[in-house]
Amino acid sequence: MFSTLVYTLLIPALAAQAQVATPNLVGTWTSQSRAVSTGPGFANPANMTFEYPKNTGVSFSFSDDNHYEIARYRFKSNGSEPNCITGIMQWVHGTYELPANGSIVMTPFGDGYQQIQDPCAAQSNFIEIYNFTEIYSQYRQFQDATQGLKLHLFEFDGTPVAPLFLLSQTPTMLPTRLLRNVTTGSPVIERRSNGALQGAGSDIRTIGGVVGAAALSTVASLFL
Repeated sequence: MFSTLVYTLLIPALAAQAQVATPNLVGTWTSQSRAVSTGPGFANPANMTFEYPKNTGVSFSFSDDNHYEIARYRFKSNGSEPNCITGIMQWVHGTYELPANGSIVMTPFGDGYQQIQDPCAAQSNFIEIYNFTEIYSQYRQFQDATQGLKLHLFEFDGTPVAPLFLLSQTPTMLPTRLLRNVTTGSPVIERRSNGALQGAGSDIRTIGGVVGAAALSTVASLFL
């Protein structure tokens, strides 16, 4: 009796969201706030600056010729120091692959960057290169009766990412090429603060964490 009641209550929810059998990534996707979008108006890679949106959010764009762009604006809280809230602006673009196992592998061009504002850190505001390969273990699409097409991404370990909503079927992206001169073979991260540059080693990033350069080829081989 109880199981029948639960199933009856679930029917409207299941009917309101149908999984798309053949998902199509092409287009511009944004988080529920719809405040952040890729393309002009978010980042200026030539001088490594940002235009701050009215609200936090994330946006992904995918083209049909395997280019991608990501724009993120988020806050990160500190449980031990509630007043120390870190603000992060992030922009990156490059090319993506869709291996046969259903994952997404995004390889940056090398001109991505991020701005970090941390009022409690020794350097409260700095800009650094963001040049990580991002790997998602799988992706799914659903047609929601009220919110339209939704994209669900899953992290390297299978953890679901907050759903993205289709903003435009035509991807809104900056030119799909290097938009700032970068030195081939230079460190992945360069930190800019008070005019100084500092280097760090190569990494590959999954949204759940960072894998060191020594393990890069091993991790990538699992998805390619």
